[in-house]
Amino acid sequence: MPTDLESRELVAQACRVLGSMNLTKAATGHISCLADDGKRIFIRGRGRAEVGVRFTTVEQVITVDLDGNKIDGPDGIAVPIEVYIHTRLYRARSDVRSVVHVHPSTVVLFTICGKDIAPLYGAYDPSSLDLILDGIPTYDRSVLIDDEQLGDDLAAALGSKRVCLMRGHGITSVGASVEDAAIRAIQLNEAAEMNYQAHLLGQPRTIPEEDLKLFLEKKRQKDASGGSPRQAAAWRYYVELSKG
Repeated sequence: MPTDLESRELVAQACRVLGSMNLTKAATGHISCLADDGKRIFIRGRGRAEVGVRFTTVEQVITVDLDGNKIDGPDGIAVPIEVYIHTRLYRARSDVRSVVHVHPSTVVLFTICGKDIAPLYGAYDPSSLDLILDGIPTYDRSVLIDDEQLGDDLAAALGSKRVCLMRGHGITSVGASVEDAAIRAIQLNEAAEMNYQAHLLGQPRTIPEEDLKLFLEKKRQKDASGGSPRQAAAWRYYVELSKG
């Protein structure tokens, strides 16, 4: 099990990765993970001492209880206003160990225009296709999630899925680990970018139904065998990329 410090360092690292990839701007957005005791979360804080998501340090990752109260952290770093995105999802989903909330502009455009992110590719990125085929719900309000009720509403919109669009706002992704939730945010953004560019070129075609069936069958086989080590390799790549 990771120590508290290791968990906080991982949250800070994920912030730097997503910030370097322009999935969010300036100081907006936050990432969290659930502590091993299930009673605390480590989350990127906000305040006068921060330097933006792209440059998050471990000192900017504070400890908060599941009611959203700060337990530990520097005086210049406060609990994010939208901490309830995180706390209410952890209360609603026992399988969730990490939550990412960021504001990728291309995805936000899709929510504004009511465009679906369609399955346009297969072997180009099977994991991203899997995310699309699993279903991507939308939280249809464009408000700050600044209280428990709104947090519960977002959790209800997400349901059992892995990612959720937030109309005119951003996205929320969840996972069994920080890396898991962060990579899902990256995959969702890349799927939106591909859809956007395809629409600029012309009329996109979704991949054939027979290919979708084959993909789903291979996915069932992979899941039964215990999955693939690709996520770990992908995360190492994104971490190195963020250092440039």
